[in-house]
Amino acid sequence: MKALTIDDAETIVLELQDEIRRSGDARYDHRLHGLLLVAQGLSCREVAHLLGDAPRTVENWVHRFEASGCAGLVEGERPGRPARLSAVQLEQVNRALREPPSAVGLNGYLWDGKTLAAYLRQELQVDLGVRQAQRLFRQLGFRLRKPRGEVAKADPAQQLAYKKSR
Repeated sequence: MKALTIDDAETIVLELQDEIRRSGDARYDHRLHGLLLVAQGLSCREVAHLLGDAPRTVENWVHRFEASGCAGLVEGERPGRPARLSAVQLEQVNRALREPPSAVGLNGYLWDGKTLAAYLRQELQVDLGVRQAQRLFRQLGFRLRKPRGEVAKADPAQQLAYKKSR
C-alpha cells in the first residue's frame, strides 16, 4: 500500500496541537494516547517527541496515572486570578454605563476606557487600567462608540453629497 503524506505537514502538526490544547476533552484523550504508547514500550522521551510534548510532561502523566488511574489525567479547575469586581459592583457599573458619564459626576458625554477607569477609581475604589476597563464594556455587552468628527463651518448639504454611503 502506498504511504500517504500530508502537504505542509509542519504547519498541520502545529494546527493540530493547537486544537488539542484548546479542548479539555481533547487534552484528556491526548494524555491517554501518550500513556498507551508508554504502555506499549516506548520511552517517555520517544512519546514526547511523537506527541510534541516535553518528556517531563509525559513522565508526569505516567506518575499521575499510577497514583490515581484515569482520574489523575483529568484536568482540575484552573481558577485563575480572582475578579477585581464583585457581582454587585459589576451590576453597579452596568447601571452607570446606561447613563451618560455626566450623570455620575464625570466629564464627557460618551463612555470610554479612561472615563470608566476614572469612575471605577472614584466610586468603587478599584484601580483598573484603561484596557481592562475597555474589556468591561464587552463583558457587560456594551460596545465602544466614537463620535464622528465634523468639519467646522462645513455645509451639511455638500457633506451629504460627498459621502460614500448615505
